[in-house]
Amino acid sequence: MTVIYPGSFDPITNGHIDIIERCSKKFNRVIVSVLNNSSKETLFTVEERVDMIEKSLEGYDNIEVDSFSGLLIDYAKEKEAKLIVRGLRAVSDFEYEMQMALINKSLYQDLETFFFIASSKYSFLSSSVVKEVSSHGGDVKDLVPDIVEKALNEKFIKDFY
Repeated sequence: MTVIYPGSFDPITNGHIDIIERCSKKFNRVIVSVLNNSSKETLFTVEERVDMIEKSLEGYDNIEVDSFSGLLIDYAKEKEAKLIVRGLRAVSDFEYEMQMALINKSLYQDLETFFFIASSKYSFLSSSVVKEVSSHGGDVKDLVPDIVEKALNEKFIKDFY
């Protein structure tokens, strides 16, 4: 079965990686897909995010990294996927994710959403928190893959000089 794990991943965190690794053990094919939303301001380009994710997930045979724009349901049809995976950190995530799952289901009856509960060690973690900590010179080593830590340092070092 093919599943899609969509997100902006700006940047990918160890919490995302945990969900992806868990998915790879349960499903035959996992597509990690970066949303290209031109109306949303991001720190990293789509190409940079895809590259960081690919490098963070080297060695997994059943994981591929891609990007998309437009409706997730159209992308899912294109990829012949009928299951979307989303991670939940807290009850506040559930409300939003449930709304998205219901709208997707109303637009594409065959599409289901599968929720993975975040591991407790990552339940506080978000890309926004990582960017905030890093932008102030904080250590994000335990929060993101090494390639992401390096990219964040390069982005924010420019701001200090």
